[in-house]
Amino acid sequence: MKKIAILGSTGSIGRQTLDVVRAHPHRFQVVALAAGGRIPEVIEQATSFRPNIVSVREPSATPEVRAALDRSVRVVSGSEGLHAVAVESGADLVVAATDGAVAFDAVFAAVERGISIAVANKELIVAAGELFIAAARKSNAAILPVDSEHSAIFQCLVGEPKERIAKLILTASGGPFWTRDREAMHHITVADALQHPTWQMGMKNTIDSATLMNKGLEVIEASRLFGIPGDRIEVLVHRTSIVHAFVVFTDGNVKAQLAPPDMRLPIGYALAYPDRLPGSTDVDPLAAIGGGREAASTALGFERPDADRFPCLGLAYKALAQGGTAPAALSAANEIAVRSFVEGGIPFEAIPVVIEAAMDHAAGHELTLDAVREADRRARERAEVEIRAWTAATRR
Repeated sequence: MKKIAILGSTGSIGRQTLDVVRAHPHRFQVVALAAGGRIPEVIEQATSFRPNIVSVREPSATPEVRAALDRSVRVVSGSEGLHAVAVESGADLVVAATDGAVAFDAVFAAVERGISIAVANKELIVAAGELFIAAARKSNAAILPVDSEHSAIFQCLVGEPKERIAKLILTASGGPFWTRDREAMHHITVADALQHPTWQMGMKNTIDSATLMNKGLEVIEASRLFGIPGDRIEVLVHRTSIVHAFVVFTDGNVKAQLAPPDMRLPIGYALAYPDRLPGSTDVDPLAAIGGGREAASTALGFERPDADRFPCLGLAYKALAQGGTAPAALSAANEIAVRSFVEGGIPFEAIPVVIEAAMDHAAGHELTLDAVREADRRARERAEVEIRAWTAATRR
């Protein structure tokens, strides 16, 4: 039985990870859970899966959680709790599914001890990917990507020599605004931006998909995870989200990974790796790639991304080319800009404006964990300044 600890158990990826565990109770054991503010939900999860350790964000919530659970369960909070879940739980695999930088220290501590990580935290790889991969290499910890695109590349590269990779190609759904013209982009509401055409994700990731920033962050992730420079990583818009990535090899052959848009598939692959989970042997091939049981055919279409309407994608390539802490600044500024948009502070079209200004202000060449934290802090502060300036300008 593989022992699993989950950082971010009440988020979208965390809940779907527990779905996979629930479907395969003889393969996996949940030994620790870390959650944010959804206390009733983490209590329900802990009651069902009976972990040894439960962590919550706020110390004030620990009495409620302790009272609801068996006395043998250790209940902790804050950074101490995240560290306990990642390092002290006896996990074979830690699922890193928190948003932002909150769990960086805990995940790094686990990797340094040789504990394998199933990584679904974009910010971790974007902001500190080079440091993270180096630490994993040193400790021999496995890094298993959970994002569907990076899982697809990972699967395509099994058994392949790195020097024979010509290009990596990530696919994007295009989000809810792919068919909108430039003028219509000026009138986007939060409700509009949350209408994703294929995936069910949390609010931030859904907004990032609408701006195509999610794909830009994934380009940076792919570069860090697989050691391929940005000029050899491309993005294609593929509206049905059936093909998740391609790998083009130097001999002209292309591998692609196809699967329905269901995050439990890449999660299951990461949990079971190097095995695959058992399932039905009577598989309809069209249904297996999202065609539906009654479909007579399915089609695969691809388009080039529109850089003018979706400038966030270009900003990610810019940050990757700059290197150092530029990706960390990009990621932090994006969090602040997206939050402001959701709260009504700035319009959708201002998101890339705020990000670029903050990134240019906060990026540096040094790459240490402290430098990443400093760039993160400076980018957030600058993004807030840019938001206030935008708000003041629109009121005049």
